[in-house]
Amino acid sequence: MTDLWLEHKSRLRSYIAKRVRESDAVDDILQEVLLKAHTGLHTVKSQGSVAAWLYRVAANAIADHYRNAKPMETLPDELAEPEQQPDHIASLADCLQPLIDDLPETYRLPLVLSEIEGLTQQLVADRLGLSLSGAKSRVQRGREKLRQRLYECCDIETSENGVVGFELRDPKRGCRR
Repeated sequence: MTDLWLEHKSRLRSYIAKRVRESDAVDDILQEVLLKAHTGLHTVKSQGSVAAWLYRVAANAIADHYRNAKPMETLPDELAEPEQQPDHIASLADCLQPLIDDLPETYRLPLVLSEIEGLTQQLVADRLGLSLSGAKSRVQRGREKLRQRLYECCDIETSENGVVGFELRDPKRGCRR
């Protein structure tokens, strides 16, 4: 064991030092690798895989070091509570339903299953007896048709955070607010 350790010690220390900045921590992690090597070396099946096993032990020890270095912080109560939806989002959702209902069934059903019920497109394909590419195509076309109809009836204001407001162009076109 001593010869094996002396053979790999300096390379393992360099490996650890490249990943951990604090020199005290490098020495602690190297010591931990030595202890694990001493107690677990008998589990290595062939002599040729000892170096790989030592580096895996070192990588795990480095990960443990970083995992233990960051104490868990509790979130403030106001962050833990779910955010209220802005009124314009709820109003826009009310506007979308008639537009979705007005889509041809070929596009409406895959769109609703995928976007509203949250099914994967593979599950949509299975449920509707379509190929995966057919289901993807119908969901995409449904999204595009819905987008076109939404822009026909509403002026939508967006930012990097999403929809920030909208105005109805023509309430007779299926949108209501």
